[in-house]
Order: sequence, then C-alpha cells, then structure tokens
Amino acid sequence: MSLRGDVCVVTGACGFLGKRLVRLLLEEEKASEIRLLDRDVQTQVLESLEDCRGETTLSVFEGDIRDGDFLRKALRGASTVFHIASLIDVTESMEYSEMYGVNVKGTQLLLETCIQENVVSFIYTSTVEVMGPNPRGEPIINGTEDTVYDTTLKFNYSKTKKEAEDRTLQADGETLQNGGRLSTCALRPTYIYGDGCRFLLCHMGDGIRNKNVLFRMSVPEAHVNPVYVGNAAFAHLQAARSLKDPQKRNAVGGRFYYLSDDTPPMSYSDFNHVLMSPLGFSIQDKLVLPLRLFYILCFLLEALCTILRPFVRIVPPMNRQLLTLLNTSFTFSYEKAKRDLGYVPRYSWEEARRRTTEWLASQLPAEREKIMSS
Repeated sequence: MSLRGDVCVVTGACGFLGKRLVRLLLEEEKASEIRLLDRDVQTQVLESLEDCRGETTLSVFEGDIRDGDFLRKALRGASTVFHIASLIDVTESMEYSEMYGVNVKGTQLLLETCIQENVVSFIYTSTVEVMGPNPRGEPIINGTEDTVYDTTLKFNYSKTKKEAEDRTLQADGETLQNGGRLSTCALRPTYIYGDGCRFLLCHMGDGIRNKNVLFRMSVPEAHVNPVYVGNAAFAHLQAARSLKDPQKRNAVGGRFYYLSDDTPPMSYSDFNHVLMSPLGFSIQDKLVLPLRLFYILCFLLEALCTILRPFVRIVPPMNRQLLTLLNTSFTFSYEKAKRDLGYVPRYSWEEARRRTTEWLASQLPAEREKIMSS
C-alpha cells in the first residue's frame, strides 16, 4: 500500500532517525507533501534533501509540540503522523516536569489534534526501555511482544515513554471529527546506531581522551542487539503502509512491535569497539571497577547528590540503573514486525557496519582537533 498523494508529518524531523525517515519517504513514496516539524529546522537539512525531493512539497513547521495552536496548523490536512520527537535522558540530568511535558503531554496533545484535524494514521516511536531492564537486571533473550517480564521502570525517560506509548495505543479506534477512525501503533526499536549517531561520537571522543582506548562499561556477556538507523526508518514506513491498508489496519492498529535487525548480539562496549577498531581504537579488557563495587560507588554518588540537591544540582555521570542497562542481556526479535508489517531489514550487518565506520572515520579528524585544542 502506497502513501502516494498523502500529506505526512514527521515530528523530530531534524533528529537522527527523523532525517533518515524523511529521506526514505522522498525516495520511495510520492507523497504530495512532507511536513518537517521540529523546534529548529536547519537550512542544511533542507539542502541535503534537494537531490531526492522530486515533486513532493517539503514544508517547515518550527515550534513546540506542547503548543496546541502550532500543532493544529501543522496537522491540518495531514493523513499520517510519524511521532519521533522526544527528550532522551539516561543520566537523569533533566527535570522530570520538562521530560513529562514533552514526552507525555506533547504526545497527548498530538493525538487530540489528530482527532480534531482528521488524521487517520499515527505511528509512535517508542523504545525497548519501556520494557526494562528492571533494577534486578533480569535478562531477556530474543524477546517477543508476548514475553512476560517483571517491568519496573526507574528512568524518567522510560516512564514517560511508556505512558506516551500507552496513550497512543489507547487512542486507536477513536472517532475523528469527520466520523472516520484513528489508527495508531507503536514501534519499540532497540538501540539505534548508524551514520549520524551522536552517542557513538561521544564514545569515540571518550576514547580519544583516553589515548585511543575505549572505556569498557559493559561485561562481554551482556548482549544487546542494536538496530541500524536505515532499517529503523524502513520499519516506520512499513508501519504507515500497513495502517493505510484496509486489510491490515485492524490487525496492526493498537499494537506495538519490537524493531531489531541482523546486527549480531554483543555488549554495548564491544559493539563500540567493533565499529571503531578499524580506526585504531582498542578497548579495556575489564570494567573500570568490579561490577558489585561499581554499583556501590553509584549508590554513594546518588546519595551524595540527593543530599546536596537543596543547595546545588549535581548529576553523576553514571547511576545504578544505567549500569544495569549496560550490563544486562536484553535482545529482541523482529519476527512479529516481519509478519504483520512486512518489515525485512534493508541493510545487512556488513553494510550497516561499513557505513557507520566510514562516517565515524570522516568525523575523527575534527573530533581529535576539537578535543586536543580544548
């Protein structure tokens, strides 16, 4: 099912995944208009899309998803919304009210605006972190949408994403102003990597500061299965096509799907090393501290920061939940997305790795210069 002639809105259009999805929509669909919704739409983003724009109109909507008037203008006449925009924070450096306002209230306002403006399809970008891992570090290996797990969320990020996902799925089937029905679904990608990933740049920067040795923050046996950004974008397109298809709409609407690809499971730290070893980086053999001692140190740092909070806000670089996330096996299957959405990874692991490493190589000289001159 094609999105030909549709008006598509992409929130977070200038972000890592958003830019990739906009380009994919331009390359593969003949939508009449794609609306880029973000707080700040850089000129270079628009210029980078000129080579594939074709006859599709690219419209810019700069504003805040917590602004109802702004959303009504952005969604008027639209048929599909890809809601990617969110605040991400795993160090708890952000105020909860700010994160809740964007991730939950912003999503709720978008859903309400969809109903007012008769938008028929809504695809929400969630995360595997709405599942866990829980504070006990209980693993999931090759999990599915039917996996039963004792989910206890500690991160404000995970909590707000879960509430936003729940509201999205509950809105499926809501009656639109014109009498039609809203169809929604949520996608839960694993850690998204690829060319343009700022998290990889940060890890590379830390390695540069540490004399080209990457820090080990994960034990080797704590396997995760990241997903390449190009494959994550394609899954979003397949979700939109499925929601538009009368034969699939009811089966897909109101459901969530895990997104992964054929990237081999490995620890977060070893994954960084696989991508950066061709650039001359090695990796520490062991964790900076034994894991149990590391947890105790994080607890003491968190306690100290809590005591000092009335006077000064200090955010420790590591906390117990982040340490748990980095050291818990947490892998997921994409079989249901394959079966229901027709999602099959577009990029093999070999190609995804090559593209990512080549991009990191292109960024390395500037990163070295920036760090060495600071």
